[in-house]
Amino acid sequence: MTLGLLAATASAATVTVKSPDGRNTVSIDSDQLTWSLNRDGKRIIEPSPLGLKLLDVGTLGAGARLTGHTDNTVKDSYEIVLGKARSAPDHYRQSEISFAGKLQFQLLVRAYDNGVALRYIIPEQQGLKTVKVMSEATQFNFAKDFDCWGANIGRFDTSFEAEYDPTKASGIRPFHNYMAPLVCKTGVGTTTFAIAESDVKDYPGFYLSGRGDAGLGVQVTLPPRFDNNRDFRSRKSVSASVALNGQGFKTPWRVVMLGDTPGDLTASSLIPTLAAPSQIQDTSWIKPAKTAWDWWNDWAVNIPNAGINTATYKAFVDFSKEMKLDDILIDEGWSVGSDIEPNPKADITRAKPEMDMPELLQYAKSQGVGVWLWVQWHQLDRQMDAAFRKYAAWGIKGVKVDFMNRNDQEMVDWYHKVLRKAAEYQLMVDLHGAYPPNGLHRTWPNYVTQEGVLGAEYNKWGGRITATHNVTLPFTRMILGPMDYTPGGFHNVTPSHFAPRNREPMVMTTRGQAVAMYVVYDSPLQMVADSPAAYKNADGTWADGAEFIQQVPTSWDETRVVAGDIGEYIVSARRKGDVWYVGAMTNESERTLKVPLAFLGKGEYHAHVLQDGDDVTRLDASDSKVTAMQTITLKLAPSGGAVAVINP
Repeated sequence: MTLGLLAATASAATVTVKSPDGRNTVSIDSDQLTWSLNRDGKRIIEPSPLGLKLLDVGTLGAGARLTGHTDNTVKDSYEIVLGKARSAPDHYRQSEISFAGKLQFQLLVRAYDNGVALRYIIPEQQGLKTVKVMSEATQFNFAKDFDCWGANIGRFDTSFEAEYDPTKASGIRPFHNYMAPLVCKTGVGTTTFAIAESDVKDYPGFYLSGRGDAGLGVQVTLPPRFDNNRDFRSRKSVSASVALNGQGFKTPWRVVMLGDTPGDLTASSLIPTLAAPSQIQDTSWIKPAKTAWDWWNDWAVNIPNAGINTATYKAFVDFSKEMKLDDILIDEGWSVGSDIEPNPKADITRAKPEMDMPELLQYAKSQGVGVWLWVQWHQLDRQMDAAFRKYAAWGIKGVKVDFMNRNDQEMVDWYHKVLRKAAEYQLMVDLHGAYPPNGLHRTWPNYVTQEGVLGAEYNKWGGRITATHNVTLPFTRMILGPMDYTPGGFHNVTPSHFAPRNREPMVMTTRGQAVAMYVVYDSPLQMVADSPAAYKNADGTWADGAEFIQQVPTSWDETRVVAGDIGEYIVSARRKGDVWYVGAMTNESERTLKVPLAFLGKGEYHAHVLQDGDDVTRLDASDSKVTAMQTITLKLAPSGGAVAVINP
C-alpha cells in the first residue's frame, strides 16, 4: 500500500526525511549535496559528500541545482520464500529529490524504522546513451570515534572470507578495503549501526575505505570493470558502464542499518527488503533442506576405497536417509576434467567413469534423497544451458557454484545471469567464493544460500575458527543474508588440544556449540558436514546432538535475538509453526544465562534442553514445564553452547 503524504520537509537548501516512528532522520543539504543522519536526535553521520564521477561528463554533486522533490509513505509487507521469517514489513518514508546540472539526476532517500538508504538515479535524457561511472563521492562521516567491527580484505580479487575484527573508526585507512558490512556502536546505550548495500545490478559491489583526510568515517570504493583491468591493481578505471537503452540508470542502495542492540541487526530483513521483488512467479519448487556433504570430512565413510565413486555416494545416500536429511551434495571432482581452475577441457555434463550417475541418481530417488552438484563457475559459464538442461533431466535439485572471487560489474551481472537461467530449469543455487549478500536472495529466491564467510572449512588448515569468531558472525556477516558456514563438526576438542587436519577435521568448540549453530546461523540449505561415523556412538546409537540435527528446521516463521553482544555470546529464538527453538553460543568464556521466555504464547509449554556436559563431546538433557512468564537457565562451557526445543 502506497500513501502520498508529506513525509519530508524542505527549507531553501535542506530536505529532511523521517522514519515512520520518527526516530531516524536523514537530512540532505541540496546546495552542498551532503547528507547526515540522526537517531533519537543524536548525530550518527555528520554531513557527508554525495555524488558520482562519470567519464566524459565529470562529477555530479555539489553545485547541482535543486529542482524539486516528491515525498510519499509506503506501508506494505511481502512474503519471504525461505529465510528467517515468513514475511517482512516494507514500511518507509521516502523523498525523490531532483537536481539539474551537467546532467539531470535524482537522489532517492528512504527512512525505515530499522535503517535508512539512498541511491542515485540518472533518467534517460537527450544526448546520453551510456553511463560510465568511474567512482562515487559517497561518504559516511562519523560523529565520533566509534567502536567498529569489519573485515579488511585488501584485494579486489578475493573469496570474501575473513574475520570481522574489532577496530576503532580512527584506525580505518584510505588503503583499506572493508567488505560489507561495517558494524559500529554509537556509544549511546547499545545502539548499533551497520553500513551495507542492497539491490546491486549493472554495477559493482562496493568496499569501504578510509576517507583520505584526517576525519573519521569511510567512503565508498568501487572495483574497476574486469575487462578494463584484469589484475585489479588500479582504482582509476571505469567501474560501471551501462547502456540506457530507453531506461534510466540507478545505483545500488547505500544502507545504514540501525538497531537499539546488535541483535536488532541480526533479526533485521532490511537488506532484502530494499532489493527488487522476486522474479520467480512459481516458487513452490524452492525448498529448505539439510544435506550430507562429502568434502569437509574427506569422504570418511566406512567402506573400502572411499572417494569419488558410485559406492561412496550410495553410502552417503544411506547416511542421509538414516539421519533424516533431505539431500546429499557431491562436491568437486565428480565430472570429466573437474577442477577448481577454469580448465577449458572440462565437461560438466558428463560424470567420470568411476561415477555411474544414472545408477546413483536412481538409487537416491528410490531412497527419497535429493542430489546437489558442485561446479566451477568458468566451466559452468561455458556450458550453462547444456549443463542445466542435463541436470534438470537427471532430477538434480541444485548446484553449488564456486570460485567466482570477485564483485566487479561483470561478475555481478553473471550472478543475475546464472540465477535467472537456473530458475528456468527449476534449480536451486548455492554460490561459494561469493561476495557478501545484498538482497539478491529476495530477487532470485532460488539463491538459497551462499558462502562469503570464514566458515568451518578453515578448521582443516589452521586455528582461525575460534568461539569468538563464531559469535561475531551473527552480528556482522549474517545480518546481510544467509551464510553457508557448513556446521556439523562433531570431532569436538578444547582449543589446547586442537590441531588442523584434512581428514575428519577437529573443531575447537563444544558439542553444545555445534548443535546451537543450526538455530543461530541462517541458511535454508544447511550442511551436515562431518563423516557419517561421527554422528554415531561405538554401539551404533546416535551421538549426543545428532537427533537434534535431524529435527531442527532450516527456514523459519519468526526470528528473535533474545540477548547477546558482538564477539561475546548470542541467544536466538526461532519459531517454526507453534514450536520454538532456542540456540545459545558463547566465546571462550563460560556463562550461565537466564533466558526470558516472553516470546512464548499463552499456556503451558514443554522445554527439552540440551547443554554442555562434563566434556566437550557430551550434552546434558533436561525437561521442564514452562510459561511465557518464566526463564530457562542455560549453562555454557567455554567455547560452548546449548539448545532448547519448546513445544506447546
